[in-house]
Amino acid sequence: MKKRRLLAMAMTGILTMAMLGGCGSASTGAAASGAGSSAAEPDGKEVLRVGMECAYAPFNWTQDSPTTPDGSTAVPIYGSDYYAYGYDVAVAQMLAEEMGMELEIHKVEWSSIGISMDAGDYDCIIAGMGRTAEREMSYSFTEPYYYRDNCIVVKKGGAYEGVTTLSDLAGTGCKVTTQLGTGWVPLVDQIEGAETGANYETTSECFMAISNGTADVCIVDLPTAQSALLTNDDLVIITLDESDTFTGDDDMVNVCIATRKDDTQLRDELQAAMDSIGWNDKAKMDELMSKVIDQQPAAN
Repeated sequence: MKKRRLLAMAMTGILTMAMLGGCGSASTGAAASGAGSSAAEPDGKEVLRVGMECAYAPFNWTQDSPTTPDGSTAVPIYGSDYYAYGYDVAVAQMLAEEMGMELEIHKVEWSSIGISMDAGDYDCIIAGMGRTAEREMSYSFTEPYYYRDNCIVVKKGGAYEGVTTLSDLAGTGCKVTTQLGTGWVPLVDQIEGAETGANYETTSECFMAISNGTADVCIVDLPTAQSALLTNDDLVIITLDESDTFTGDDDMVNVCIATRKDDTQLRDELQAAMDSIGWNDKAKMDELMSKVIDQQPAAN
């Protein structure tokens, strides 16, 4: 009897150890795989979570296909069945690869792009954002990953097609529009006597306003205007003479990556990746921009 009792106690001890060992293994496995963490993929790679409009061609746009006409790979938009591509996506792909990270694109309205980053929905903004003094109060920025020129867009055959200087618009009472929440908004006041029309959430809406006569002049960047002309043949781009053009628009020329104000570590890692691939060469930037402009779907 005594031997049977000792044997039963020994078996109970073994079973208890096995159960504890099993629980420990499951817990360790979950931790090792990054379960419950949004910062890592199942393969263990960290994730570069990027916010953008996916509606600002040629910087970024939404498409149905996982590839572009030249075979470039688009990136799935988080939480959707669509894909994103454009200049911003191509740059994000290069940086993520250089940093050894997976790329995750989050689509967000421009008006809440900073709020959503601060809320933790993603960790940086690569969305054609100009680095302005006002924005630097809220975010940390890398050096520029693109240098853009600004222009105006008017209706083909309209009253303003022959404009070449800012003075040509003065006193005409033209209706001016641009995109909400951008560095172009303050430039509207530099057109003397202009009628301030409605500004819009997207540049596509701005161009539509020019096409249907709701507005006469749209202030925007040159690549976006060139992109719009691919599908809007009733628009004309005018680059104002340097001797008589907008002033104080230098901030919008410098397109930079933004991180949360206190996330200087990610900002510095992104900058190091840019430096490593030599992404401070304007010729390289212009070459990529020319390439992506030809890749956008007609709907953009």
